[in-house]
Amino acid sequence: MLRSITSWLLCAMLIIFASCNKKEFLEQNPDSNIFIPTTLEDCQALLDNETVMNESPVLGEVAADNFFISTTFWNTLTPREKNAYIWHPNSFEGMVANVVDWNSPYKQVFYANVVLQAVESIEITSSNEVKWKEVKGQAFFARAHAFYQIAQLFAPVFSSKNPESIPGIVLRLQPEVDEISLRSSLEVTYRQIIHDLKEAARFLSNDIPLLNRNRSSKPAALGLLARTFLSMDDYNQALKYADSCLQLYPTLIKYDTLTIGPNSNQFNKFNPETIYQSRFVTTNVLRAISVSSCVVDSSLYRSYETNDLRKAVFFRVNSQNTINPKSSYNGTNQLFTGIATDEIYLIRAECNARLGNVSEAMEDLNTLLEHRWRISAFRPLTVHNDEEALDSILAHRRKELPFRGLRWTDLRRLNKNGANIILKRWINNKDYELRPGDLRYTFLIPPDVISFTGMQQNPR
Repeated sequence: MLRSITSWLLCAMLIIFASCNKKEFLEQNPDSNIFIPTTLEDCQALLDNETVMNESPVLGEVAADNFFISTTFWNTLTPREKNAYIWHPNSFEGMVANVVDWNSPYKQVFYANVVLQAVESIEITSSNEVKWKEVKGQAFFARAHAFYQIAQLFAPVFSSKNPESIPGIVLRLQPEVDEISLRSSLEVTYRQIIHDLKEAARFLSNDIPLLNRNRSSKPAALGLLARTFLSMDDYNQALKYADSCLQLYPTLIKYDTLTIGPNSNQFNKFNPETIYQSRFVTTNVLRAISVSSCVVDSSLYRSYETNDLRKAVFFRVNSQNTINPKSSYNGTNQLFTGIATDEIYLIRAECNARLGNVSEAMEDLNTLLEHRWRISAFRPLTVHNDEEALDSILAHRRKELPFRGLRWTDLRRLNKNGANIILKRWINNKDYELRPGDLRYTFLIPPDVISFTGMQQNPR
């Protein structure tokens, strides 16, 4: 790990472990002052630390087009969130260090590497083989998930044209902290993510841990593979893994069975659509119902039809008659960023549409919509060709997955392919605009990392 951040990571690790003394699951190495897991129980406890392992960066969502905020509220934000909201060319102007959107996922990488190293020293027996595989698979998944999240912010959008010559992200594959790691290429970055997820799928169980959805499973690994390949425009592979995921876990919620209140969250973290549970890192902007200053984009809100229950489930009208996000599959005001079956249905539908399989694409879309509509009012959508199918699927992807940490990646990949989506802001009586292909679709690497390592910064 980069030396400029590993000391912070290790200190944070010690603090977290110190707060978990009741578990007494780790021994201290007297030579290094680092706690080292020595049993599978140690490793599982490390991976189960939700405050570390189940968080995702938020900057992409702050920079996306799901919501707007007023100048008054913008002035209360941290420099990190202020800059992201207006796509400031210097992403972290006013900050010196501790960019949580970089540090948090790299901390997860460190934990995963500690576990992957530890399990290799634990003998496999007939009594622990299942647990050994589960722990190893969870660690591979955690590392891949972190690398993927980092790549969506700090590496350019994936391109099949010369990806070997485009800088990707730092790939740390060992827990040792006595070396400086520089950026891998975009090709190597995505190759590593895919490798780790395939390894995770090889070791993990087919069954989702229903009472521990913070833990990964084979469906979670397959779902993240589908998401990864979609971000790479590899529709054949994305289709393959989305289908494999849904073969194992196809569950959807019928929204018509929910008790929908004007201010209540209809879900909890154990809701049956959730394959893998994660949430945004701490943010002053995106905290669902508790932040009335986060106003949902009016064109998005108006796009829902009368009998589409997502409008009432996802949003609320506040006392100022503006729209706020309301519900999250996380069950709290910390918005959900995990993997759920609705996203996987949409991936499979989009890939089928792009590959010319119109009937299969529309079957998936209509299956999802039937679970979102008032039952008495639902009528299957029909289209005439693959272009109409794709347009309809992308429109419903927009309506199904707002505030899930997916829109920024969608904007990057869709604009790369000619969608021509232009983002606009109005702050302090000034217009801001982000056009397709703008270099600001890739965030700068935090300045302390650059100053210490001298690694290549993203261009502006």
